[in-house]
Amino acid sequence: MKNNVITLFIGFTAGFFGGIAGVGGGLIMIPLMVGILKLGRHQAHGTSLVALVFTGLSGAISYGLNGSINLTAAICLAATAMLTSRAGARYCHLLPEWKLKKYFGAFLIFCAILLILKPVIGKSTAVIPFYIQIGVFLITGAFTGFLSGMMGVGGGTIMVPAMVLLTGLSQHVAQGTSLLVMVPAGGVGAFAHWKLGNVATGILCGLVPGIILGAYLGGYIAHFIADTPLRLAFIAVIIFMGIRYVRSFPPKDVSVN
Repeated sequence: MKNNVITLFIGFTAGFFGGIAGVGGGLIMIPLMVGILKLGRHQAHGTSLVALVFTGLSGAISYGLNGSINLTAAICLAATAMLTSRAGARYCHLLPEWKLKKYFGAFLIFCAILLILKPVIGKSTAVIPFYIQIGVFLITGAFTGFLSGMMGVGGGTIMVPAMVLLTGLSQHVAQGTSLLVMVPAGGVGAFAHWKLGNVATGILCGLVPGIILGAYLGGYIAHFIADTPLRLAFIAVIIFMGIRYVRSFPPKDVSVN
């Protein structure tokens, strides 16, 4: 009973954050599962990806009811993300975790800098042709799927900046679309992790209900926040996580490759 309450809390916290920011919530869920539930890192990543399918579903419904989803973008992103997420899950076992964190952190900080410059960039950027938008969605989806499967996250930290900066979608629409893409893409990666034995199925009964409730509530509240403060809040989150990841170093008993 106590374990179910703890997993419900973890799920709600991650889901609420995911709904507010348009991300899966894995950046919160994984540290909590490792720190509180004492799961191994690989198992935490795999379990997180399973749970994030429900974050995406619940959050996408909330955003969709408010008209904040671009179906064309979602289909293109999901198409390539589903092709690469399984490979990402398998690659998770081959590359040292500290190195993955370091590279991903640098990428998050880069995205944050671009988002800070968005008002300036937006004034000088012309209307992007439809075929270029499709190309951006497909490429972003492929990269997102691989990284999602590898890191056990939903991929919103990649998809949202790409959609906002490179295709001109609003922050709300980008976040809603990102959550929808997490359902099929995360599902493929989660299945791969499950086959590898990296899913703690026993905690899902508490984790999933918390995520569904938290993601829906977070997505609902997000529509009462103006675009600019929502973007700034998102920037603050990814800078914080980026710095945390960049500071990752190999264990003292492991040599650097």
